[in-house]
Amino acid sequence: MATALDITHAPNTLVIPAVTCIVADDHPAVLGAVCGILEDSGIEVVARAREGAEALELIQTLKPKVALLDVRMPRMSGIEIARESLRTTPETGILLYTGYAERALMIEALDAGARGFVLKEAPLPDLVRAVETVADGKTYVDPVLAGVIASAEVTKELPSLSQRQREVLRLLADGHKNEGDRATALHLARDRAHPRAQGNGQARS
Repeated sequence: MATALDITHAPNTLVIPAVTCIVADDHPAVLGAVCGILEDSGIEVVARAREGAEALELIQTLKPKVALLDVRMPRMSGIEIARESLRTTPETGILLYTGYAERALMIEALDAGARGFVLKEAPLPDLVRAVETVADGKTYVDPVLAGVIASAEVTKELPSLSQRQREVLRLLADGHKNEGDRATALHLARDRAHPRAQGNGQARS
């Protein structure tokens, strides 16, 4: 009867599970700062690591929604972790945190199964948005890195990006850098993805 009473009086509210995240970086100051930023934004940092092998073990044990990993760490790189995690813990999205905008690095990471990239000098809201995006099962690409991975050879490796999103990346790579240009790029991509009849009075459904 106590159980029935508890159910009757339980508040009729929707509880949204927290985004769980592991953060790994071999620089203590960076690690502490990043964890603080995420926690202040409502993201639950369930563990932190200072080297790759430890990070992989934590991912396999705790199975967080996201693992935010420095690309270059002792014992195991972020890319090596992404590759192994894809095999053993695919439910965790690997988001690489990097200071290196290198094409070869990006391609290798995509091949390994990474779901996103964010630059270490990115604005703080972008870092939080990146974690939330990957936690939602989507791919996040730092806008600054768009020029690195916007070619057809690379963007085809991002299966979760739509054709429209790939087009936006290419437009950004062609020089659409500021907010106004990004809006224009998005508008152009939308028009290309959903062509409208012009001059014939037909309305799009």
